[in-house]
Amino acid sequence: MRVSDKHNKITQAAVKVFARKGFFNARISDIAKEAKVADGTIYLYFNNKYDILISLFEDEMGKIILQVKNQIETMSDPQEKLLFFVQNHLHLLDNKKDLAEVLQMELRQSNEFMKEYRNTRFIEYINIISTIIHEGQEQGIFHKDIAPGIAKRAIFGALDEMARLWILDKNHQYTIEETASQVCNLFLNGMLVTQTH
Repeated sequence: MRVSDKHNKITQAAVKVFARKGFFNARISDIAKEAKVADGTIYLYFNNKYDILISLFEDEMGKIILQVKNQIETMSDPQEKLLFFVQNHLHLLDNKKDLAEVLQMELRQSNEFMKEYRNTRFIEYINIISTIIHEGQEQGIFHKDIAPGIAKRAIFGALDEMARLWILDKNHQYTIEETASQVCNLFLNGMLVTQTH
């Protein structure tokens, strides 16, 4: 097995263990067991649990960023791009439930992670939103006086809260399509130069 394969096997096992037991309750031995490797093998690739958490975040966010960027490059309408970003983000909750739970709930409870990690992948991810807003402004679709740096965090904040709701309340009443449409309408109708009804 190649180094990258074993590294990936361990991070994927960690996602399952963290989602099941919680980051703080999970042990390296639990991850090793899930990955079907010896405990010592983990330490050939990672220093500790925090290192695994950061690595899986970086790896998974890298894949998501690439996929989103490749897709929106095929679109020309900034509104369509924003809707795709929103829908894709929400679909991750369904398609990668364990990962979504780890990223949404476990990361936030880790003060060490929040303090030490520079969030470069996260910034790259939400910068996709500000790039879309810049494009919309250049095309005369979005208001020029909107600060993309504020708008990207406001939009992501709305998605983040919906994600938290879905993870905590398994019986939520909203569909992904309905939620994506509502979130986009809330922001777009405030950003469009010409109001649409």
